Amino acid sequence: MNLEGHYAFGNLLLEWLDSFKEWRGWSNSGGRSSKVLLDQLDALVGAVSAAFESGTTEAVDTFCEQWQDDSARRNAQTGMLRERLLATEQGAARQRRADQTSRALIGRALQGRKLPQPILYFIFDHWQGLLKQAVWDAGINGETCRHGSKLLEWLVWVSDPSLSDKDRDRLYHVGEQLGDRLTDVWNRVFDYPLTPNALAGIGTVLMSRLRGDTPELVDAFSKTESYPWSSVWLGFETIPAVDFQPCEGRWFVKGEGADEQRRYFFALLEDTNEILWTNGAGVKLGLQPWPEFCQAQTAGTIRPLPALKLFGEVLEETASVLAAAWEKQRKQREKAAAEAKARAEALRKEKEAAEHLRRKQEAARKAELERQRQELESQRLADEKAEQERLYNEKIRLAQGQVDEISLGGWIVVKSQQPETEDTRLKLAVRTNASRKLIFVDRLGLNRKEYLEEELVLGLVEERIRILGGAAEFDDTLSRVVGRIRVGRN
Repeated sequence: MNLEGHYAFGNLLLEWLDSFKEWRGWSNSGGRSSKVLLDQLDALVGAVSAAFESGTTEAVDTFCEQWQDDSARRNAQTGMLRERLLATEQGAARQRRADQTSRALIGRALQGRKLPQPILYFIFDHWQGLLKQAVWDAGINGETCRHGSKLLEWLVWVSDPSLSDKDRDRLYHVGEQLGDRLTDVWNRVFDYPLTPNALAGIGTVLMSRLRGDTPELVDAFSKTESYPWSSVWLGFETIPAVDFQPCEGRWFVKGEGADEQRRYFFALLEDTNEILWTNGAGVKLGLQPWPEFCQAQTAGTIRPLPALKLFGEVLEETASVLAAAWEKQRKQREKAAAEAKARAEALRKEKEAAEHLRRKQEAARKAELERQRQELESQRLADEKAEQERLYNEKIRLAQGQVDEISLGGWIVVKSQQPETEDTRLKLAVRTNASRKLIFVDRLGLNRKEYLEEELVLGLVEERIRILGGAAEFDDTLSRVVGRIRVGRN
C-alpha cells in the first residue's frame, strides 16, 4: 500500500471481500451450513501463509476464485430450494386458511346448540369438507362458500325445535327444498355425488320435524371432545403490501447473547398473514403471525440488522482516519520532544535543589521525631505517676470511709505476718474522737489492740487489715449461738 496505493489490492480480492454480504445471516449454530464457512476460512489461513512464503498473491487469488465459484453453485441450489419452499408453504397456508375458516363457520353456527345426532354427523363428516373446499377454491366470499354457509344455518334452524317450531309454515317450505339444495351445492364443489346414506339421516330428521315430532337432541360440541375454532378467520383481512414489503428480503435478529439467532424474512404468506422465516438458504426456521412480529419489533426482541457497508468503503474510511491520526500524532510527538527536552533541564535543576532541601528537611524531621519521642516518654512517666497517685488517693478515700463507718462491735481481721499463724479477728471496743484512736479486743475481751485512724487506714490500703461487713458479723454470731447450743446439750 505504501508503494502502490489502492492498486495493491486487485479487483478479485475486493470482489471476494464484498461477497461476504451473503453470509450476514450466518451464526455458529453447529450445523452443516455453519461448518461450511468455518472450513473455508480455515483454508484461507493456509492460502495466506502460502502467499507470504512465495512472496506473491497467487495462492490467495486462486482461493478467491474457488470461493466465488462455490458461491455461484451454492446460490443456484439455494434458489431452487427457496422457490420450492415458497410454493410448499403458500399451499400449506392456503390449506390452513381453508380449514380454519370452515371450522369457524361451523363453530359459529353450532355454538351453544343441541341438535339431532344425524345432523351433526352430516355436518362434521361431509359439510365441513365441502366448506373447506369452497374456501380453497374461491375464498369465504365466493358464491359456493356463501351458499354452503347459508345451507349450514338452515340445517341448524330446521333441526333445532327452539328455532323452527315458532314458524311451522316456513319449516315445511325449507324442509321440502333442503335436501335438493344440499345436493346441488355438493355437485358444484365435487365431481362425485353425495351418497344416499349421507342424506338418509337428514331425511329422517326432516320427516320427524315436519310431522311435529321433537327428535332426540345432543350437545353440538361434546364437553369431552374439543373443537377449536376462532371467529378471527371469518373477518380475515390481508396485510397491505406497503406494510410488509419493506421487511421482505431482510435479515432480523431475535434474542440476546447466547440465545441470539439471525433469521431471514423470506415472505409473508398472505393467506394466513404469517411470516415465513428461513436461514437465507431455503431452509425453514418457522412461521410467525404478523401481529406478533409487530409487537416483538416494538418490544425490541426482534430487530433488523443494520444496512450493509462495502469493504472498500470501510477500507477507505479506515485509511483516511489512520492517516489523519498519524499526521496529528507526528506533530504532537515533535512538539512533545521539544517540550520534554526543556522540561528535562528544568527538572534536573529542580531535582538537585529538591535533593538538598530533602536532606535538610530529613535532618530536621529526625530531630523533631527525637524531641517528640522524649516528650512522649516524659508524658508517659508523668501520667503513670499521676495514675498511681490517683489510685493511692482513691484507696485512702475508700479506706477512710470504711474506718469512718465502722461502729462499736464492728470486726476487723488482721493478717498474720507468719504463714503458719492464723489471722486475728478483733472487735471495736472503744473509739475516742478526740485522740482519733480505736481500741480493739478479741472475742474474750482480751488481747487489747490500739490503732490510730491513720494507722488503720494505712493498714486497709496495704491490705494488712480487712474490715468485716454485716454478713461476716452474722456468721460469727451464728457460730457462737450454735456453739452454745452444743455445749448445753452436752
